[in-house]
Amino acid sequence: MKNFPMFLKMAGRRVVICGGGAEAARKARLVLKTEAEILLVAPELDPELEGLVASGRAAHQLEATPETFRNCILTFIATGDEAEEEVLAAQARAAGAVVNIVDRPEKCDAFTPSIVDRDPVVVAIGTEGAAPVLGRAIKTEVETMLDPRLGAFAALAGRLRGAVAEAFPDGMRRRFWEWAFNGPAFDAHRAGRERAAAEMLKEAIAAGAAPEGRGRIALVGAGPGARDLLTLRAVRHLQEADVIFYDRLVDPEVLELARRDADRVFVGKEVGASSWPQEKIDALIVAEASKGLRVVRLKSGDPSIFGRATEELTAARAAGVPVEIVPGITAASAAAASLGHPLTERGQSDACVLVTGTCRPGDPVPDWAPLARAGTTLCIYMGVARAPVIAAELMAAGVPEDTCVEVVAEASSTAERRLVTSLKELPEALEREGIGNPAVLLVRHGKPEAARAATLTTVA
Repeated sequence: MKNFPMFLKMAGRRVVICGGGAEAARKARLVLKTEAEILLVAPELDPELEGLVASGRAAHQLEATPETFRNCILTFIATGDEAEEEVLAAQARAAGAVVNIVDRPEKCDAFTPSIVDRDPVVVAIGTEGAAPVLGRAIKTEVETMLDPRLGAFAALAGRLRGAVAEAFPDGMRRRFWEWAFNGPAFDAHRAGRERAAAEMLKEAIAAGAAPEGRGRIALVGAGPGARDLLTLRAVRHLQEADVIFYDRLVDPEVLELARRDADRVFVGKEVGASSWPQEKIDALIVAEASKGLRVVRLKSGDPSIFGRATEELTAARAAGVPVEIVPGITAASAAAASLGHPLTERGQSDACVLVTGTCRPGDPVPDWAPLARAGTTLCIYMGVARAPVIAAELMAAGVPEDTCVEVVAEASSTAERRLVTSLKELPEALEREGIGNPAVLLVRHGKPEAARAATLTTVA
């Protein structure tokens, strides 16, 4: 590590920004987040900087003087004139200021990090000036991890810190704060119920004890495969979970988003196999939550779409365990995105129907006739094994045999495969290309007046 990261106290200190253009304005935006005094040094200022001066938030000098860098803690220099910049840097250093010359890392005393701001929580990411674009990419990752309301809750905790110190002996304070940031108080704050969150904390302080942790279950959609398709809420639940029960279709990269010490339990089911019957899964997630643990039931796609969510919701509610659904991107949406072809299209398809091609043993198979209306995109999940029957029944229901069918297997994953064929040729094409489940069949039964000639190609 060539550079030592630290946070500087800015209140009552001066930051001098030499330059009046776009780069100077960028640095000014950063400094505005602090309580520092801002002094702009330039013959002319761009409109943004002029606005700062007009508002009284910054002062302005046409050129540097011996007094310019008095009480200056930090100087940004962005004049565009290298010789002038080095003269200004020397003056600033002589006054004891830390110097940053924009876009000249070899001349800098310090580098501006990428900043994630949840004041008073601040995360700074630096690459020692070597890869600022990478720093910004990491910032984006961290932004997704930290709740937008985290700063306000941390500030509330800071205001209560003295009261907590008085109410709890040393050994119990840590437990109180773990409960505060991982329990119902923070949940309430995140949901916008700031007053309720504050009351929970104050009641616990008055009682001199944090309430016993209450377990909960989240049915979380892992999306179709790619981990960057998870929602921010899904990531948050993974990072808070004590135990995660996951399906066989969940990408291992998604599990890497979970906190390191969370227990991971594989409960995958293959079609026709019963090593993890649904009743056993229901009992397990309820039992773990009843111990006071935060349980995530991680399901591929969206839990509400062919995800057996009803059974798990019913089991949790019957046991009195709080439960919620965290939506995920479903496979049909991912398949359409991969194909670059929307699920609905004006003048061609005005309805989209999601249907499963594999039902539970003993359940009636779908009635294809009412689903085969022209102008409908049929999204058939897990239909590869029954493709011959599905194709025959759809054609019998009136869907033309030359109707375009797009198949996407393992959508959004590195193993994704795509196939475009006709309804009549679907079974043969699937067998020829060796495509199996998990896959989505998109049957585009367009309106006759808008029918287009389908191009039949195979994409590996």
